[in-house]
Amino acid sequence: MSAYGEDLGRRKFLSGIIGVVAGAVATIVGLPAIGYLISPGVKRQNQEKWLTLGPVASLAPGVPSGFPYSRKIKDGWVEATQTGVAYALTADGQNVNVFSNVCTHLSCRVSWDDTRKGFACPCHDAFFSVDGKVLAGPPPRPLDQFQTKIENGQIQILLEA
Repeated sequence: MSAYGEDLGRRKFLSGIIGVVAGAVATIVGLPAIGYLISPGVKRQNQEKWLTLGPVASLAPGVPSGFPYSRKIKDGWVEATQTGVAYALTADGQNVNVFSNVCTHLSCRVSWDDTRKGFACPCHDAFFSVDGKVLAGPPPRPLDQFQTKIENGQIQILLEA
């Protein structure tokens, strides 16, 4: 009977050791695998970024100039390209305001209408003044402005994440 009791004790001991080792291996392998799988979804991929549009010298006073831009956006495992046109305007050649080309009504793309001297939205006949204010149509607010800086004679805008 004592031999049988020792076997049962050894079996329990070995089973316990195997369980502990298997748990340790699962933890060592599993935690990094789980981190790899969920990290793109919780990590902030797109940081704020200053984007260079072009030289200030290319701007004619009082007339908006369109500068096309694009940037890559990574959201989790999905990578996309964001494109747009930024309209830069200067009155004195020193201070620059840069407007988005996205209508504040339903996000249609506005364009500069040289004959009417304003930004026209083709979707719902919205019209914005040269400084982005709503003159006609349903938009609830003026055109969005980018935070702007001039560095080495180049116009830069801040694109947020």
